[in-house]
Amino acid sequence: MGQRTITSSELFGDQQEIIILHAGEQYRLRITSNNKLIMTK
Repeated sequence: MGQRTITSSELFGDQQEIIILHAGEQYRLRITSNNKLIMTK
């Protein structure tokens, strides 16, 4: 089975941060000022 590919612009839209729910936990995925992605719990 192939991997699903989603662009960051599809995920974020015009936001710099999104919340991802996984197994009842919240994870924060954000775009840094250096245009890198960081995920924190």
